[in-house]
Amino acid sequence: MTDKMTVHEVSELTGVSIRTLRYYDQIGLLPPTEVTEAGYRLYDDTALYRLQCIMLFRELEFPLKQIRDILDSSDFDRNRALEQQITLLEMKREHLDNLIDLARGIKGLGVRKLNFNVFDTKKIDEYARQAKESWGQTPEYKEFEQKSAGRTQEEDQKLSVEFMGFFAEFGALRDLEPSDERVQAQVKNMQDFITEHLYTCSDKILLCLGKMYAGGGTISENIDSVGGEGTAAFAAAAIDAYVARRQ
Repeated sequence: MTDKMTVHEVSELTGVSIRTLRYYDQIGLLPPTEVTEAGYRLYDDTALYRLQCIMLFRELEFPLKQIRDILDSSDFDRNRALEQQITLLEMKREHLDNLIDLARGIKGLGVRKLNFNVFDTKKIDEYARQAKESWGQTPEYKEFEQKSAGRTQEEDQKLSVEFMGFFAEFGALRDLEPSDERVQAQVKNMQDFITEHLYTCSDKILLCLGKMYAGGGTISENIDSVGGEGTAAFAAAAIDAYVARRQ
């Protein structure tokens, strides 16, 4: 490619909306190569390559500020970034293949209702992504990276099952008040588990986690699939009561 492309052409080529491209320019993530006297944004090959890298890191769940810092760094390693993307896509392909095989097997047995949430073995990965989005390169996230660095995939899966077990217990306690001693003991056990295996879970961070659990979306759905409807909100209320009584 030799000619520069307009923002509309870039949007059509990449699938990135014009509004998003303008926002990337506004925050200094992807400035256009040139702005004409008429105000048109133009992008050359170098800018398109940068956009490709941005899209790659978005797939890896990096926040925009961190992507900007990475791309602007003098030691940015393109090959390493591509290897991360390849690994992520391979993991997604493996996960989909496993779900397809499972669905075919259950179909053969004549089962009509399927719920794949409880078979998700990548909760720890999701936890890492949420931590990265919430706290970025804080001491807690760095501690998480250190503690998880030496674990095998099997060990991660075991931790995932153990961690989701806390929400199964919360589900069994939903008839009690969030301030009940048995519920509060469960919150304490979960906080200690996070500190031991993931990162130091202060009361402040625990409150943030509670809000995230009850905030809707995939995390709330996964929790409710394990503990029953309303478990995510109940766990969040229990966390609120736990921190309030410690202040």
